[in-house]
Amino acid sequence: MRAPLTRTIAAGSVLLAALSLTACTAQPTAAPTPNASSSPSDASAAAPTMGPIDEEALTALFEKTAAELGQPGAVMLLRSPAGEFTATYGVTSPGGSTPVSVDDHIRVGSNTKTWTGTVILQLMQEGTIALDDPVSMYRPDVPNGENITIEELLMMRSGLANYTETYELNAALDADPQRVWQPEELVAMGLALPPDFEPGTAFHYSNTNTVLLGLIAEQLDGKPLGQIFEDRLFTPLGLDDTSFPELADSSLPAPYSDGYYWWTNVGTLGSSKLPPDLLAGAEDGSFAPSDGTLDNPSWAWAAGAGISTATDLADWAEALGGKTGGLLDPELQQQRLDSAMPTDPDDPASAAYGWNIAKVGSFYGHTGELPGFNSFMAYDPVDDVTLVVWANLAPAADGRGPAATIAQALIRSLY
Repeated sequence: MRAPLTRTIAAGSVLLAALSLTACTAQPTAAPTPNASSSPSDASAAAPTMGPIDEEALTALFEKTAAELGQPGAVMLLRSPAGEFTATYGVTSPGGSTPVSVDDHIRVGSNTKTWTGTVILQLMQEGTIALDDPVSMYRPDVPNGENITIEELLMMRSGLANYTETYELNAALDADPQRVWQPEELVAMGLALPPDFEPGTAFHYSNTNTVLLGLIAEQLDGKPLGQIFEDRLFTPLGLDDTSFPELADSSLPAPYSDGYYWWTNVGTLGSSKLPPDLLAGAEDGSFAPSDGTLDNPSWAWAAGAGISTATDLADWAEALGGKTGGLLDPELQQQRLDSAMPTDPDDPASAAYGWNIAKVGSFYGHTGELPGFNSFMAYDPVDDVTLVVWANLAPAADGRGPAATIAQALIRSLY
């Protein structure tokens, strides 16, 4: 396989970095962004800030940025009150001839977390679970679980270590990309590590949190997680091109884009950026990326194994970040939007993370990365703007998330 899982599905942190301009960087970084000082609760009351849309200029910027990042292919979709605008760049594989399409299916990585979080909130709405329930009520095996709440799992503030940052998982994925992982194996790796901090005292993006939430959802709803997603999310919203594969299923529905990655998981465990010699080889063409299109994604499960298209991601982002949402009652939906807290306690204007939802400025959404695929989805309820970007060589040779970086450039141009 490919690049470090510390980066691979920290999608939330990628979104935070992109808009502050996470699938698996452990800690997001923040930088100035449009409306970065606005809070979730005042977003709907803010004045529109987006300028006129110049489709020709946006397309040129999209293509230029994708090329600079060395992408074989990329897709963007922008919705606004003026209508829907899409653009495509390149091909489905390096050196290939099949152009990418807006209809292509891709692996969406940590965008899957927003599905898992939504199901937990629906169960809360139904009175089955509560945010302040201790995790030990559902998982007695979690160390210190009596002091970790369901909300802290959603918020990435549990202190539980991230199993995707372990040498054990990275080496296993390099050795056997088709290995079928059981969710309990993933949780066991995370729980075997010392905690990062006391519950509720800090933020650390950990996929262990979301896998635990997926197992709890199955326990409470009495169904496999894929069926839960289908019944509760995909069917009600008409997301016909969105799916959650069975553990042993490494296929992608047609049409799909291939996904490519650099080097190995272990080799890039410390940094997503290639070392100088390999970076030079990537730039001059003497070092080629590997095909991870059909690698088994079960190691990501509830934290990142989902599949979707640009159009379905846009529909989902609007449900996720809309004031009414459509899947939660209005009060709970607003509470979810308001749940986003700054990830940097010393900077109240830093990018924020809430109940499996990220926010910077007026945008709510997430990003996702699995080796070979990087995707970005976000919705701005102030300007009624939806942006989706995906790219198919991830991460870039210089370590950046390509879709997130392209989205950053487009947002800066738009605002």
